[in-house]
Amino acid sequence: MKRTRDSARNGWFWLAGLAAFGWLVYLLTPMLSPFVAGAVLAYIVAPLVDWLEHRRVGRTLGTLLVIVLLMLALACLLVLIVPMLINQGQALSLRLPGLVDWAENTLSPWLRDTWGMTWHFDAATLKRELTSNLGALRGMLARAAPLITDQGLALFGYVSNLLLLPLVLFYLVRDWQQFTRPLARLIPRRWYRDLGMLGDEIDDMLGQFLRGQLAVMLIMAGVYGGGLWLVGLESGFAIGVVAGLLVFIPYVGAAIGLTLATLAALLQFGGLGGLLLVWLVFMIGQLLESMFITPKLVGERIGLHPLVVIFALLAFGQLFGFVGVMMALPVSAALVVVVKLAQARYLASRFYRRRR
Repeated sequence: MKRTRDSARNGWFWLAGLAAFGWLVYLLTPMLSPFVAGAVLAYIVAPLVDWLEHRRVGRTLGTLLVIVLLMLALACLLVLIVPMLINQGQALSLRLPGLVDWAENTLSPWLRDTWGMTWHFDAATLKRELTSNLGALRGMLARAAPLITDQGLALFGYVSNLLLLPLVLFYLVRDWQQFTRPLARLIPRRWYRDLGMLGDEIDDMLGQFLRGQLAVMLIMAGVYGGGLWLVGLESGFAIGVVAGLLVFIPYVGAAIGLTLATLAALLQFGGLGGLLLVWLVFMIGQLLESMFITPKLVGERIGLHPLVVIFALLAFGQLFGFVGVMMALPVSAALVVVVKLAQARYLASRFYRRRR
């Protein structure tokens, strides 16, 4: 009886500790961004640092080389993509009135003659509203600089987090064993073997998932960006790269890219020919991703249904903001391992196997 009471007391103790840890994470969410992002990136680049270390490159030097290359690649991507998106936004604001005219004079008659659909709208009023709203948007952007100046403390926080990320990544990659060894010593010996096996499986799962997902994102960025560039869409490469980098959100990333590309195609081509080519690029991309690329690089071993991924992203984002979005998929992948272990234990238990 006493042993039962002690076990129950220990269970409540661990439950309270877990709840306190969750509450602490919630309170510290605003400052956790560089640490969570650093942990995710560390999982991705650690194998490359290990490979350099096996080639007799010191771990400190290898970590520095990998981080410098990563930052340079990110900077080049931003320098390439951001101006293209800005130009596309400016072109969109200039061509929207023309798009309204096209919808009234071309699209509406085509829908009526081909499908028997009648679409009535006041083009003059719509153009007036668009012009008014675009003017307000330009005014808001013009006021952005003083606003940023006034919110200097918040801006300092964002910049500090951005500058802290390489430092966090460096120490996590170089000194990971120094962080984990003290924690491993605290594990009760009777749990050490089981928790060690669980930790190894979670580590393997996270590594495979994050590196596989990164490879899928880069490949799909090339597929969408290259495809839209080949069909002649202005800023198509930038739109395609954005769509490819968002594929970690099932269907949503492709939907955002398709919407942007459709708007750009309507503004540029003014007809259905170019629009159909853009849609063909996304159709081919979706087929490649769902049937070949994701199964090959991420694999069925992860076992995360697309609906579960979407729910995890929304739930973690609601609870923890941007930090939660970064945590959602790694935590979900780790939970898959825990659930599989619990399922195996349950199926092997006497409670499940007993017939009466």
